[in-house]
Amino acid sequence: MKQLRTELEINAPAERVWQLLTDFASYPQWNPFIRRASGEPRKGAQLQVYLQPSGAKGMTFQPKVLKAEPARELRWLGHFLIPGLFDGEHIFTIEPLEAGHVRFVQREIFTGILVSLFSRWLSKDTRRGFEEMNQALKSRAEHQ
Repeated sequence: MKQLRTELEINAPAERVWQLLTDFASYPQWNPFIRRASGEPRKGAQLQVYLQPSGAKGMTFQPKVLKAEPARELRWLGHFLIPGLFDGEHIFTIEPLEAGHVRFVQREIFTGILVSLFSRWLSKDTRRGFEEMNQALKSRAEHQ
């Protein structure tokens, strides 16, 4: 198992951050990590996601939404080829701090027999993708 975690504070209400996070159609306009996504952010739904960290190759996968609690948490589980080979549970959490201010946490728990082979790539490229997306979300939420 390997886990990545990034976070930052956003000077915007939780509802605004949630709206941007779940507006998959707008991702190509602002998201430098998850370049495209489609589907519905609701428990049990299947999504189509294309992610590409800057300077790295992209990949498409079809995760299943595990949790979609408006203005609080979006969680999905994706697999590479078959379950158990390389699985990623991606979690976006919006934590209210004070009126109009939140902490946004993006993390992923990687499990499966191939995780150790990709550990270096995850620590470098995927972490960078998380950080770039977090900054872009912050900028969009605070300035739109």
